[in-house]
Amino acid sequence: MDGRLRRLDIKTALSAIADLALPRVCIVCGEVLIPQEKHLCTGCMLDLPETHFSSFSHNPMADRLNDKIQRDRDRAGVTAFEGYSYASALYFYSTSVDYKNISRALKYHRNFAAGAYFAGMLGERLAASPLYADVDLVVPVPLHWTRKWKRGYNQAEIIGRQVAKKLGAGLDADALCRNRRTRSQAKLSAGAKADNVAGAFSARKDIRASHILLIDDVFTTGATLSACHLALRRALGAEVRISVATLAYAGPR
Repeated sequence: MDGRLRRLDIKTALSAIADLALPRVCIVCGEVLIPQEKHLCTGCMLDLPETHFSSFSHNPMADRLNDKIQRDRDRAGVTAFEGYSYASALYFYSTSVDYKNISRALKYHRNFAAGAYFAGMLGERLAASPLYADVDLVVPVPLHWTRKWKRGYNQAEIIGRQVAKKLGAGLDADALCRNRRTRSQAKLSAGAKADNVAGAFSARKDIRASHILLIDDVFTTGATLSACHLALRRALGAEVRISVATLAYAGPR
């Protein structure tokens, strides 16, 4: 025990020295972090606007997703697929404080450590819920190969890897393919987002799973996730349950 405490003291001291040379700051408020804090200061961590959606089969995110899936099915002339999809996110994206920086740190600033940390938190919430206890495969929303080549990574895959670890599930980053390079969704209207990703994805038919968890960084209108959901349904049929999880949810509290 004394040896472990000494190693912990040395690690803390080294971390403090490193912080003097290159101070770490809170992703949200910009305050300098103390050695015991990770990515968020204590105040911002305590105020993290968690959704707690993982505890409820019906919640605002799930209802919006299922409504979007149904509208996209009708639009595509698909009538055979039924069932309600669970959906959850770690935190609310739209708040008065800039918690948007959590997902942006990974997506735009290559902060892999922060991405893995908060993805792990998401995975812990899902693992504690009976709704997601039987997830056996995690599938990240894919980037087009040209965009992944330019960026160097897929943020959804980084999130998915940590979530899969917490759930004890497999990860299949190649289950879905983005068949064409779509425009960025960030500044498009809801209708334009749906048009942008309609038919953009396809799924392999040899996937073996009973409960798939689709992963992305942020849920806004649900257009991308619905398009991926439809692609998986077409490939796998109605027997496989498909749920959704994201780091952030951009919707009403």
